[in-house]
Amino acid sequence: MKIAIVGASGAVGQEFLRTLDQQNFPIDELLLFGSSRSAGRTYTYRGKEIIVKELTRNADDFKGVEIAFASAGAGTSREYADVITANGTLMIDNSSAFRMDADVPLVVPEVNGMDAFDTPRNIIANPNCTTIQMVVALKPINDISPIRRVHVSTYQAASGAGASAMAELLEQHAQLTRGEEPTVEKFAYQLAYNVIPQIDVFTDNGYTKEEMKMYHETKKIMHAPSLEVSATCVRVPVMRAHSEAIWVETEQPVSLEDARQALEKAEGIVMLDDPANKQYPMPLDIADKDPVYVGRLRKDLTCDRGLSFWIVGDQIKKGAALNAVQIAQYLIANGWKSKAVR
Repeated sequence: MKIAIVGASGAVGQEFLRTLDQQNFPIDELLLFGSSRSAGRTYTYRGKEIIVKELTRNADDFKGVEIAFASAGAGTSREYADVITANGTLMIDNSSAFRMDADVPLVVPEVNGMDAFDTPRNIIANPNCTTIQMVVALKPINDISPIRRVHVSTYQAASGAGASAMAELLEQHAQLTRGEEPTVEKFAYQLAYNVIPQIDVFTDNGYTKEEMKMYHETKKIMHAPSLEVSATCVRVPVMRAHSEAIWVETEQPVSLEDARQALEKAEGIVMLDDPANKQYPMPLDIADKDPVYVGRLRKDLTCDRGLSFWIVGDQIKKGAALNAVQIAQYLIANGWKSKAVR
C-alpha cells in the first residue's frame, strides 16, 4: 500500500512511524509531510531514508495514496482535508477538527469498528486520547447492561501536550534541582511537583473543552445519546500514559464477577487487578504498551447499579497513533476497498 503521514515530525507522527513498523503494516511506499519548518528532515523507516515534504495545496502529492494518517493539528486538518482526500485518499485524522461532524465517523475499533466504513468525505476521526481508553473499558460492561452515567477523573501525562511539553517537564525538574526558576511555557503553571486541574480552555458551563470532548465523543462512539458523562481532567507530572478513575451506573446491576469476566475477555484490555499483592496499573509501567490496563475493580458504595475501576493507557500509542493504525487494520481485515486514484 501507499501510505502517508501528515505531521511526521511531531510526537504522534513519530509514533506513527514506530507503530506502523511494530504492527507490520503492509506498506510499499511511505510519504512523509510536514510544515515548512519540518520539510527537508530525514527519517529512517525499515532501513530506508525518507525526506519530509512540505504540505502544500497540491493534491497531486497524494495521488495514489490509499491512507493518510494526519496528526498536524485541527487547523491544518481543516485547511488541507480537501487536498488530502481529493484523489480518493482515506484520511484518518488525529485532531479534533471533524470528530463531531455528522458525516465523519469517530472510531475506536474495539467499540464501533463498522462505523469506519461510512466515510462520505473520505475522513475518519480518531477520538480524543482520554475518550479512546475510556470507551474501550466501558464497552464490555455496556454489553452486559447499558450504562446510564459515567463519572471520570483523568490524570493526564505531559505527553498529551506534545513532545515540547515532555521536554519542559524534564527541564523543570532539572532547573528546580539546580535552584533555578522553572521555565513555564506549555502549561498554565509549573507542572513539576504539581497537578493542574485544567486541560484546554474553560467553556461557559465551567467544564474545559477537554472535559466536553469526553462528554460528546463518548455518546457518539457508543451510539448512546442518552448516556451522561461528567469529567474532570487533570494534568499530572508524568511523562507518558494517562490514568483515569471511572465510576459507572448501569441500567441493571452488574456483578463484579460478570464485569471482571467481560473485561478479561475484551479485546484491547489487560486486567491487572490484585490489590492484595499491590497489583494495579500505573503509568510508569504502562508507558509504551499497546493495551488499556484495568484494575481496582469494585462495587460503588453509593449505588447498587454502580461499578468503580481504574484504567491506564499510553496516550501516544492507544490514545493516538495505535488507534488510528488499528482503524486501518480493521478496514483491511474486513474487506475495505481503496478509492485512491493512481
